Formats: sequence, C-alpha cells, structure tokens
Amino acid sequence: MNKESARDRILRVASELFYMEGIRAVGIDRIIKQSGVAKASFYRSFATKDDLTVAYLESRDELKVEKLEKLRRLYPGSPKEQLSALIRDVTEQMGTPNYRGCPFLNAAVEFPDPDHPAHVKLLDIQRSFWSRVLELAREGGARQPEELTAQLRMLYDGFVMKRYLDKSDLDPEYFRKAAELLLEKQLVPDNHQG
Repeated sequence: MNKESARDRILRVASELFYMEGIRAVGIDRIIKQSGVAKASFYRSFATKDDLTVAYLESRDELKVEKLEKLRRLYPGSPKEQLSALIRDVTEQMGTPNYRGCPFLNAAVEFPDPDHPAHVKLLDIQRSFWSRVLELAREGGARQPEELTAQLRMLYDGFVMKRYLDKSDLDPEYFRKAAELLLEKQLVPDNHQG
C-alpha cells in the first residue's frame, strides 16, 4: 500500500473541509493542522489557497468523469441507459446524509468574480461535463439534444440548490422522475440488435 504524499493528504483534507464547510470558511492553518504537514510542505505543494482550490475542483471533476466513464462501460451501446444511470446516481447522492449540493455550484456562489481562478476552472469543468451529456443525448438519438441537455442542466442546477437549502422538504425522487420524463420525451428507444 502506497503511503499518501503530503500533497495528496492536504488535498484530501481540504476536499472534505471545503465540501462540508465551504472554501472561504476554511483557512490554510486549519488544513495544515488537520493534514499533519509542515507549513513548508503545504506551500511546496500549493503556492496559494487559490491553487489548492483549483486542485480541489479538479479532483472533484476527476471523480465525476470517472463515474460517467464507468456508466458508459456498464451500459455499452445504450446512451439512454447511461443517462438514466447517471440520473439515478445523482439522485442517490442527493439522498446521502452529508450531501451539501454540487461542489461546482457551491464554488460559483463563493467565487462570483469571473476572473478568479476557481471561477474560471469551475466554468471549464461544467462546460466539459455538460458537453459529455450532450454527446450522450446525441448518441441516444435525442430529437433535440441541445434542448434536452439544457433542460437536464436547469433541472439539476435548480434542484441541487433547492435540495441544499431545504434538505428535509424535497425528495430526490422528484428530481429523478422529472429527469426521466425528459429522457422519455426526447430519446428514441434503444435499438437492441444482436
């Protein structure tokens, strides 16, 4: 088993804290203390908190991309099932006790300046992810793939923020059912030819 590097440990601790408490609410000194690294090790790994914030967003993006790729492998040749599985996965995440919304939407709220490195990074990540969803919609034969992707994004963004604000009042199944209706309306049935 490989020993976790100082950089990886810092990033892991920061990721947990940033997600649960907010990026601006967590100071570097706390991250250093909880990760058990020396201040010099921190600054060798991340010159600034902005650098750490960008690395945090990139690590969250890597997890999301890995999950999407896993779903593509689980349901090869079925973009509709891949999208449905993605919707089910998101719904499941929304129902977990430590759910605090989308890390990218949370960062967008914390860093509204369009020139801030975190804002630039999260916009790039969001564009990339939703272009993958658009690709799946096209592969699935969506009648209007751009419209479907925009509708799924609006539904997701709105639901995630509402779910975060009103945890006890909004059942994640509402999101799943609405997203599935969009898929049913737009996507042609899978072609199961042997």
